[in-house]
Amino acid sequence: MASSTAPLGAALLRVTQGGLFLGHVGYRLACIGVPAAESFFKSLGLPGWMALVITLLEALGGLALVLGVLTRISAVMLAAILTGTIVLVHGHNGFLFTNHNGGWEYPLLWAVALVAQALIGPGAWALRK
Repeated sequence: MASSTAPLGAALLRVTQGGLFLGHVGYRLACIGVPAAESFFKSLGLPGWMALVITLLEALGGLALVLGVLTRISAVMLAAILTGTIVLVHGHNGFLFTNHNGGWEYPLLWAVALVAQALIGPGAWALRK
């Protein structure tokens, strides 16, 4: 039975992760704004323009996951971005994401899910296998 439902599980994981990234990007653009995102990146010791690059990569990666194109590459790229958030943003806040400023629990879960997606592939209903 698992073999017949595995493509559906992979698709569910892929579309959910892609949709969450698109929602995250939409929130950043509509509610936080580009200037605030640039300021946040600068506060981390990064150049402000990296906020735009990361936002673009998250949007393209999320869209690719939803559509099922370049799934493995997109998943690995997004996992790398999340690993960066663990190191630069959440790692020093402790484990629990409910800690002040969010711990590394949630970004780690999401990064591991993306690595799993890269390993299992796009699953059902992908535009490109």
